[in-house]
Amino acid sequence: MTKADLVEVIQDNTDLTKADALDALEGLLEIIKTTLEAGEDLKITHFGKFEVRQKNARVGRNPITGEAITIEERQIVTFRPAALLKKCLNGCAD
Repeated sequence: MTKADLVEVIQDNTDLTKADALDALEGLLEIIKTTLEAGEDLKITHFGKFEVRQKNARVGRNPITGEAITIEERQIVTFRPAALLKKCLNGCAD
């Protein structure tokens, strides 16, 4: 599903115009982005939790040359689905 598909679904399920649906989606994505950039976790009940994690620097290998390289420390985002979402992915009967 693409961003355009999401806009269309939002428009179909609400009274919003396509432009308003796009604005709503863009606003939500901006909130998620700024929250994660600030290093905060984001929990959406019955959906899941986006967590910002720190990965330490480590030694890696260039797959082409075999040369050892240092992979810098960095932050990553992980997603942990909520129990209800896991249940529905495996055939919930709602």
